[in-house]
Amino acid sequence: MESRQKFSTIKEQVLRTAEEHRLWSPHDTLVVAVSGGPDSVALLHVLKDISETAVPLNLICAHAHHGLRPEADEEAELVRRLAAELGIRFEMARVDVPSYMKESGKGVEEAARVKRYEFLFETAQACGANSIALAHHADDQAETVLMHLLRGSGPGGLRGIRFKRREKNVELIRPFLRIYKTDLVDMCEQNGYPYAVDQTNFQTEYRRNAIRLDVLPYLGQYNSRIVQSINQMADIIGPEDDFVEQAAVNAYRELVQCNHGRHAFRAPSFLALHVALQRRLIKLILNYLSPGSENTDYHKIETIRHGIHQKDSTTWHLDLGCGLVCVREYDWITFMHGVPEKMIGYTYRLDAIVPELWLQEIRKVLRMAEHTPEVNQLSKMALDGHQAVFDADELQFPLTIRSRQPGDTMRIMGLNGSKKVKDIFIDAKIPPSMRSRIPVLVDGSGSIVWIPGVRRSIHAAVGAHTSTVLHFSLEDAGNAE
Repeated sequence: MESRQKFSTIKEQVLRTAEEHRLWSPHDTLVVAVSGGPDSVALLHVLKDISETAVPLNLICAHAHHGLRPEADEEAELVRRLAAELGIRFEMARVDVPSYMKESGKGVEEAARVKRYEFLFETAQACGANSIALAHHADDQAETVLMHLLRGSGPGGLRGIRFKRREKNVELIRPFLRIYKTDLVDMCEQNGYPYAVDQTNFQTEYRRNAIRLDVLPYLGQYNSRIVQSINQMADIIGPEDDFVEQAAVNAYRELVQCNHGRHAFRAPSFLALHVALQRRLIKLILNYLSPGSENTDYHKIETIRHGIHQKDSTTWHLDLGCGLVCVREYDWITFMHGVPEKMIGYTYRLDAIVPELWLQEIRKVLRMAEHTPEVNQLSKMALDGHQAVFDADELQFPLTIRSRQPGDTMRIMGLNGSKKVKDIFIDAKIPPSMRSRIPVLVDGSGSIVWIPGVRRSIHAAVGAHTSTVLHFSLEDAGNAE
């Protein structure tokens, strides 16, 4: 009676967790990772019972044979027999951990984990499984949170292990995260479920074992419910971490411009955010540029953030590692792969008016149109900086549209004499990495008559005497269809 009560209690806890976190739907196929220890043995039994009495599930028992210990063959046979007794499909693979350790330089624990998950994902894909069920429990959660705390983690680490996480188009689910190890062992003992004991779990040279065997018992002197307290903290931090993460996603959508792999925002908009969102936004961008990489440590994020806060430095370049850089150019902060763009060179000659000219190097289209507007309509033409009109009779052909060149000058309205194009760009706070992407329009006399989006010269101005107007517009290639 007591054995069934313990089983029923754990089963009900799992069902509540599954409903709260939407761990599965009826008729889902689940790959259940079973090492042979009490946690995974208990998980397979509970899920089998749930699939028969509560929610129909298709279960596959998967065992990774690491071959690292003499008893590995016995453990594999134990899991195979368990699957056969429960009538569950059994999948096993022998993984070569030592070879992977030599190849990757990883330690035995991390190498075994990588190869184990590799096998689980392959099995899930081959079987068309929706999820991989893992037997991590509440004690594992406390150990993980404490390890992250000692490492100096933020909320994302202090929330611990997630109940559900999507990876490689498969959900990793953990139905036991609110159940403690002692309850799982008791359930196996009371119900006579055979399980294996991994003796390496008692070797404190492994960090997680040291946390479990030394650190947590030591902290237990000051709080007898230390494991429960840590789990409670993780439960609180988890939803709050989700809330801040969503706020960062909203800030990204509002502030960040993404173009050709470059993620850019204006410093004043960034500085208006709360410091928590500033950090999250930087982290989010780095994750977008390099998903899965270890490129978001606290010191790196703070270096970027402090650089944005600087008022006495308007340009800088920061190597972030993993092939990423962050560049500040005036008020623009840009994250990208590699180094900022080199100077782009291009030249196009126009001997006559053409409807449009495709500027391949900068992915723009120059449109031209000739018309004869009434004088009173000239002042009504709604021209933004990427449009300009000229007196066609005063504009000398051939025209040239090209990238800027050293020493370029332009005579601009309201200024006696000429001004260097470089100084015009500086005054307009055009980022240096973008200057070669802005074309200049030159007439037949060699005079720069227009810099789209920046300035227009005094040449061929439209006035009351104008009989024919030549209208130019520069558009993104995507808008030129």
